[in-house]
Amino acid sequence: MNLFDPFTLKGLELKNRVVMPPMCQYSVTKKDGIPNEWHDVHYTSRAIGGAGLIIIEMTDVEPDGRITDNDLGLWSDEAIPAFQRIIDACHQYGAKVGIQIGHAGRKAQDAEVPVAPSAIPFNSEFKTPRELTTDEVKEMVEKFRMSVRRAVKAGFDVIEIHGAHGYLIHQFHSPLTNKRTDEYGKDLTKFGREVVEAVKSEIPSDMPLLMRISAAEYVDGGYGIDYAIQFSKEYQKAGVDFFHVSTGGEGPIGSGGKPGIHGGYQVPYARKLKRALHVPVIAVGNLDDPILANSVIGNGDADLVAVGRGMLRNPYWTLDAAVQLKQQVQIPVQYERGFPRMKK
Repeated sequence: MNLFDPFTLKGLELKNRVVMPPMCQYSVTKKDGIPNEWHDVHYTSRAIGGAGLIIIEMTDVEPDGRITDNDLGLWSDEAIPAFQRIIDACHQYGAKVGIQIGHAGRKAQDAEVPVAPSAIPFNSEFKTPRELTTDEVKEMVEKFRMSVRRAVKAGFDVIEIHGAHGYLIHQFHSPLTNKRTDEYGKDLTKFGREVVEAVKSEIPSDMPLLMRISAAEYVDGGYGIDYAIQFSKEYQKAGVDFFHVSTGGEGPIGSGGKPGIHGGYQVPYARKLKRALHVPVIAVGNLDDPILANSVIGNGDADLVAVGRGMLRNPYWTLDAAVQLKQQVQIPVQYERGFPRMKK
């Protein structure tokens, strides 16, 4: 098995196992959540560059759910044509397209009053959020449902629910941030499960559902992989078909700090989740070296590999990886002169 073998799950068929993960562009200029020309070029260029699956950045279910006012949103039907335009363009070059649906919760920096499971600020520099009422939590589930309904209308090939990096679903299932006393505090996965069930009711039966999780919190008292496996099993029972395994998000430590950002530093978490749940996983975390990325697939540690910063630097990362790994791929005819001839 290698990076350029096809991958199939339900009705999703990918030409290779290279994923462009969701990475916020903070480039919405009219603050309406609707993609613009930047997004068109950004995503389509990675499709031309050979990625098998492109996942559009976190797209929020309500205006105050955005990290910033310059983020994407899918709370209105008016956004559907713009997303459809990106999907159609990427499909022309053989890429499949997903979208990450989420809500920033207490990390919504531009919201006048952010909302969260409990009134606990992220840190001293962030606003103190307002605790959602029980009825508001149920309404939030419906906002996720409606955003996914619009995503399906736009033509996405797969939906990813954002349950990682300290955003709203993560805030609900983390003991650090959920101190509620109602039904959503007594059962920390209840909100996430209800979102999964709502999403499943909106997507076609042959469309797999993806969920991104943080497998560990790098803070004192934070959870680790064993707890992540527990809550992931609950989401799997609710309908998640495969997982995108990251870490962090509930403290100051991220991709630029401890516990270290050596190549493949998060792969062990993906491997453990894959083996515990017997489910396909996407590995992520400094996998920009094609040989390393290929080894993750070849060793059976993950089924797909996400290359983030590598694709920010080079839209054609996938084509370059194919050359380095001596794999035959379809080079756009316009670019053939720029690549060495590979024997068929």
